[in-house]
Amino acid sequence: MNNFRPVTPQIAADIIIELKDKPGRPIILIERKNPPYGWALPGGFVDVGERIETAAIREAKEEVCLDVTLLALLGLYSDPARDTRGHTVSAVYVAEASGEPQAADDAKNLAIFSLDDLPDTLAFDHAQILEDYRNFREKGQLAPLRM
Repeated sequence: MNNFRPVTPQIAADIIIELKDKPGRPIILIERKNPPYGWALPGGFVDVGERIETAAIREAKEEVCLDVTLLALLGLYSDPARDTRGHTVSAVYVAEASGEPQAADDAKNLAIFSLDDLPDTLAFDHAQILEDYRNFREKGQLAPLRM
């Protein structure tokens, strides 16, 4: 019996959290405590034996101390160059929550942003993800397939 396991990318779950109790449904970004630095969506790696959806909910609770409800899978982001630490595939969910977020775990800080006032320094490919999210909010379209 062959016990060979292929080497594959890491899997992550990222969450665009809309604050449904604030005007305009702004989103939460965290300032990363660890490299690569910059502002980012809350998220992190999926644990072995964990569903990606469960990881997204867990990461939101760990990083911004909010219970979220997942609304949609925006898309999968898999460019091998998207994470300088190694090839990582991220499932990005749109979620909603209410309450006051607090920075915890890997988040050095957090802030609430409207889509018209995003920070200049975004980590990973989160500028592209947030552009896809803008399109989702305006037109209801999921992220396009990229080859």
